[in-house]
Amino acid sequence: MNNSILLYSSGGGIGDTIQILPLIETLRAELKNANLYYLSAHNNHFNSTLKEFNCQINTLDLNIKYFGFRWWHTLIVRKRIKSNNIKKFDLILDLQSKIRNSLILKIIPHENFISPTFNFKFSKPKLNFVKEKKISGNILNGINLLFGKNYKLNEFDIKKIDKRIFNESIRLLPKNNYVGLSITQGNIYRKKEWPFDNIIKISNKILENKKIPVFLIQKNNKELKDKIKQLIPSSLFPEHETNISSPALVTCLGKRLDFAITIDNGVMHMLSLAKVPMISLFGPTDSEKFAPQYENSIVLDSKELHNTKDVSAITVEDVLTAAKQHLNFSY
Repeated sequence: MNNSILLYSSGGGIGDTIQILPLIETLRAELKNANLYYLSAHNNHFNSTLKEFNCQINTLDLNIKYFGFRWWHTLIVRKRIKSNNIKKFDLILDLQSKIRNSLILKIIPHENFISPTFNFKFSKPKLNFVKEKKISGNILNGINLLFGKNYKLNEFDIKKIDKRIFNESIRLLPKNNYVGLSITQGNIYRKKEWPFDNIIKISNKILENKKIPVFLIQKNNKELKDKIKQLIPSSLFPEHETNISSPALVTCLGKRLDFAITIDNGVMHMLSLAKVPMISLFGPTDSEKFAPQYENSIVLDSKELHNTKDVSAITVEDVLTAAKQHLNFSY
């Protein structure tokens, strides 16, 4: 149906990119002959931090920093397209909904254009349906409507990850009864971290239930790691015991866990690819838009539980009650 498809993302976080993996999987499965291209306003994680996921998607490099975020980009897009000899795309998929970004993106030559901006009014041809929260489902609905299809979202196949990374996760966590904890946020502009004292209380409850707390914390957070280790000596920090530094390793480690407790961050999305039973804590961000949706994924949203965007309002008891739904977890 389409020989060349361009996906554009304005999000800068690893989690934003991981969320579109099911859409990419679906496009590859349904449009086997299509060439997929990716344009990002920020770093292209497919070429760096996420390369071990082996998505095999081409990069459209216009050499325009923060593409779509500056109105003056309209003055140079056509020139960059011409100098790079870029042909018309059969389909452009706009994975964001900012009017400015969408207008600038539409300058790139295309046959069809699907964008959730202004309730899909920017699409070509125009589409008439109400958008949903999840971006991948949104875009796939647009594809189905535009081309008269009934495609379903495919899950990302973690078997694409190199076997050496799976083997490393087994070496790092060789036994059973592990509970993962992810407590650090990547986005510094929204307060999403849960109180440290609560983390320690939860860790002690994990130990009381004869399970081992496994903290998913990057090596550059050594000070935090040492602080936790002093308070919870038996806790594990697998990312500090390996030469591999990759989100793919976190996904593989997720397969070794009984369940995980995490705030809304990139690690949450990495673990979700492993379909590990999970309790995710939300405060200022939209849980309907960002929370993993699969069996055994439990979302605790402070807005719903305590009528506040302050994630610290979620209590230890809230989390322990949710943990009982995963396992015979007593408190």
